[in-house]
Amino acid sequence: MASSQEITRKAKSNLAITLTCLPKERKRDMITFYAFCRVIDDLADDVNIPIKKRNRELTEWRHGIEHGFKAPDELQTELVNLIKRYNISKQPFIDLIEGCTSDLEPQRFGSWSELESYTYRVASCVGIISTRIFGCTHPDSEKYAVALGHALQLTNILRDVDEDLRNGGRIYLPLDDFMRFQYSERDLIGRVHDGRFMAMMAWHADRAEKFYQEAISHLQPEDAKALIAAEAMRKIYHTLLTKMRADSFQVFHQRYSISKPRKIAILISSFITA
Repeated sequence: MASSQEITRKAKSNLAITLTCLPKERKRDMITFYAFCRVIDDLADDVNIPIKKRNRELTEWRHGIEHGFKAPDELQTELVNLIKRYNISKQPFIDLIEGCTSDLEPQRFGSWSELESYTYRVASCVGIISTRIFGCTHPDSEKYAVALGHALQLTNILRDVDEDLRNGGRIYLPLDDFMRFQYSERDLIGRVHDGRFMAMMAWHADRAEKFYQEAISHLQPEDAKALIAAEAMRKIYHTLLTKMRADSFQVFHQRYSISKPRKIAILISSFITA
């Protein structure tokens, strides 16, 4: 398996830029953790790998974290050491693996409460673990991480509507919201962009906005410096959400992104305001 540094470099994630603000050791450990997240997520999504093999490898990761790896590779060794070094509970790692495992096959969510359980596992758990690596001490920082995780994942879901459809017909928007706006799954698959679609997307954008604001409400002064990277991520993804809303959610025709200079400017502003 490639090293955690190589996995993170190839991913070209927004996180790579935000990690530059961390002290050397914490940056190294966040790169290890991100590499773990990337491997688990890729196992869930890579259709070129047989589903039984992906399921088996995800199960092996869970078992290794819970009970120890029989013959750990470099990344697994680094991850075990990270968990011990920061005395992190194994539960959010297990929840994260379970969330990604649920993505092995397309799934549907009947309501927001069902989707919320999913976004907690695949995103909020990432935040909970990250706060420990960042060095947060205030109990509200975990609440910040949970709310921000929901906000970021919802933003991703809105941005990736078309991409998810092309990836095995995946639909993450809850069924009851389709009924609320009289917009069908057939309409979505047909890429129907009309008033119903824009209203449904705005509804979810409003929900994400509430989580962004909730995250801010839990940001405590004593952890402001520790959460510079998280705050940069919040501002980057909130900017992305605002951009989609201003453009009437043209997600069938483009994949929204933020330029690298803009991301760097956001990171610098997070430094200044911390």
